Amino acid sequence: MRSVLAVHPAHRDDIADLITRRPLPGPDVEQVDPFLFLNHHGPQTYPPGNRGLPFGPHPHRGFETVTFILHGSLSHLDSGGHESVIEAGGVQWMTAGSGLVHAELSPEAFKRQGGPLEILQLWVNLPPALKMTEPRYTGVQKADIPTLSIAAGNGTLHLISGEFGGETGPIKSLTEVFMSWVELKAGAKAALQVEKGRHVFLYVVAGRVDIAGTPVDKYHLVELTDDEDSFVVGAADDAVLLFGHAMPIDAPLVAHGPFVMNSEDEIRQAYADYRAGKFGDPAKLIKAGD
Repeated sequence: MRSVLAVHPAHRDDIADLITRRPLPGPDVEQVDPFLFLNHHGPQTYPPGNRGLPFGPHPHRGFETVTFILHGSLSHLDSGGHESVIEAGGVQWMTAGSGLVHAELSPEAFKRQGGPLEILQLWVNLPPALKMTEPRYTGVQKADIPTLSIAAGNGTLHLISGEFGGETGPIKSLTEVFMSWVELKAGAKAALQVEKGRHVFLYVVAGRVDIAGTPVDKYHLVELTDDEDSFVVGAADDAVLLFGHAMPIDAPLVAHGPFVMNSEDEIRQAYADYRAGKFGDPAKLIKAGD
């Protein structure tokens, strides 16, 4: 079984009135290659007549964003012409690649009515050969995500990408990333399989768990060794975990704002291309969420 290398707390970093916690990057962990960044927004309840999420048009290049809508809803619009509103239990997977401008805002219905909101956004790096790949986007609703029974029927794995228990997730990852989120009832225990050499991304969204004998509370990221092909997680309370894994890229990493590349020159070129309008026109995305 894999063992725990380190446990990293998420640090509070609110954005306007949006409760935000960030476990990655943190003071003691830059990345869990190829996983770069995680923002945990909420949980919180928005009143009727709220302003919604503050993520107006902004650019990205060189990586992918995976957004989990646990509660609430999220409107997506980007300069590649992709548009959707994803409800609770759904996922958005955007490959920024060579460059996109996108907006992530609350739909008008949510702003009028309010309600609970909890959203996770994970950034996944792309290898040098795919940094400038053609952008793409997939939005998947809850009903289209396979749910698999684990922990002797006391848990559920929601499969986003990759294979598990004979099922295949609805999103095809360019780099064979496995991605899911897991729900466990109090007292449940599950052995989760991971091929040797793949890096595990494991974040405790809610509840208290025991990972390979180490107690871990909510809002903590867990680093595991990569020398074995499974690990055990037990739930002290009803728990929710973000669980993914992938082969490390092991390439130079230069990140600046919304761009993640392999050199300073590539970062400078990204800014130049954005200023030149090569990512698309942000003005056309202002009405996202209407």
